Amino acid sequence: MSDQDESGGGDATVEGESAGAGDGSEATPVDGDAGSRTDGATGEAATDAADEFDGEVDEALVERVAESDPADVARELASLRTRIDGLEGELEAKESENEDLTEKLKRKQADFQNYKKRMEKRREDEQQRATADLVTRLLDVRDNLKRALDQDEGTDIRGGVESTLRQFDDELAQENVDVVEPEPGEDVDPHRHEVLVRVDSDQPEGTIAEVHRPGYVMADSVLREAQVTVSDGSGEE
Repeated sequence: MSDQDESGGGDATVEGESAGAGDGSEATPVDGDAGSRTDGATGEAATDAADEFDGEVDEALVERVAESDPADVARELASLRTRIDGLEGELEAKESENEDLTEKLKRKQADFQNYKKRMEKRREDEQQRATADLVTRLLDVRDNLKRALDQDEGTDIRGGVESTLRQFDDELAQENVDVVEPEPGEDVDPHRHEVLVRVDSDQPEGTIAEVHRPGYVMADSVLREAQVTVSDGSGEE
């Protein structure tokens, strides 16, 4: 009885174990492991997706990835990586192009600054040459004035001075310089005439009575205004 009980008990144990295996009692841990692997792969895919977007986790994207097949997620990630690699390559090319353009711009700016300096130096040289040429021509005028003054006392030097003045005016004319010396009775030009005072004169009121000092104009640019007095009209008949 005891042997049978023992045998029966042993068989029951075996049968119980077999039954347990047959009715899927051990399937639960197997399914659990598969689920863990699936969930783990999905989680890793979601993490990779998040990393691809610089850690900015989009909850909707993570949820979509979690519900997707791991193989589909892997293919999508591979596609994204390929696209990112391509964009990174384009970015590197654009950055290289930008560096080249920046260097070209710097060279152009340096060339332009050098050009400006050359032009400024050329203008200064031309001005110095023009000034030196004018002074050289005026030296002859000074020499003539000096010779006139060196004549003996009592000698009439008026003719020599007048000749020297004409020579001086000729030199000014070569430099496009005109003398501003209005006649009495002319209207006042506020751009070329400086009114000193109003005086009694037989000239019409408001017109020039007398020129106190002539002015000079060079290429329509006033170098010095002519100083004049203006009639107040009290001397008119």
